[in-house]
Amino acid sequence: MLLIHAAASDVAGEAGGTDEGLFEAWVSYDKAVRDAGIWVSGHSLADLTTATTVRVGPAGDRIITDGPFAETREILGGYYVIDVPDLDVALDWAARCPGARGGGSVVVRPVAEFEV
Repeated sequence: MLLIHAAASDVAGEAGGTDEGLFEAWVSYDKAVRDAGIWVSGHSLADLTTATTVRVGPAGDRIITDGPFAETREILGGYYVIDVPDLDVALDWAARCPGARGGGSVVVRPVAEFEV
């Protein structure tokens, strides 16, 4: 799984650059992943302002708050699940992802498989 983290300033619209060029880069990357036959699933997440956080207290009570309120400078913006033979190939695709540029990052993690 490629977890795409945008720089917080990018999400807030504070970063420079052209949105048009970035959009085209995403369209191109998405097409390349699909054309390579490695795409399994993926989604872009809605704006951060739509987030709701749920925590469960020791007594089992739910605490619901607006927003993620994470102490971080990066925000999870979306993901791709790809089917590649090994970590090196996954890292190559992560490096090609537009989300890895401009202060963002792409975290590569295997999807856990459990015996049922």
